[in-house]
Amino acid sequence: MSEDVSEVRTGGCQCGAVRFRVEGALGHASICHCRMCQKAYGNFFAPLVSVREATLIWTKAEPARFQSSNLVQRGFCAKCGTPLTYEAPDGAAVSIAAFDEPATIVPEIQFGVEAKLAYVDDLPSLPTRTTIEDIDAAPFLNDLISYQHPDHD
Repeated sequence: MSEDVSEVRTGGCQCGAVRFRVEGALGHASICHCRMCQKAYGNFFAPLVSVREATLIWTKAEPARFQSSNLVQRGFCAKCGTPLTYEAPDGAAVSIAAFDEPATIVPEIQFGVEAKLAYVDDLPSLPTRTTIEDIDAAPFLNDLISYQHPDHD
């Protein structure tokens, strides 16, 4: 957990319609395996970092929100669908991958392990390749032009 309260981090959704700034120290970073997070992210787990002690500022449009339970809302971009927040009575958490520099936010704990998919632990043992190494299997990549918002404002 960072102690630098002057810290400023930025991030946003894939299309750039929703952008944010977090001022102050981030809280604990985690991975949640609960079934709600799996569904909200359409993924094996949700990587989140608490911003309850910091100030979260929406610098473009605010995210749309889905009330996923009686106590929790989940923020997402209404244009591109990027999952952005987990908002509970004790504060908000932001998707680690939505930050412009996600590699600097390292998860410290895993939650919701009762729903953890058994094969997640074996993912590091799978063969790996870079995107360009897959060119023979997906030749369309030669013509790919990204419309993704860059990782900065």
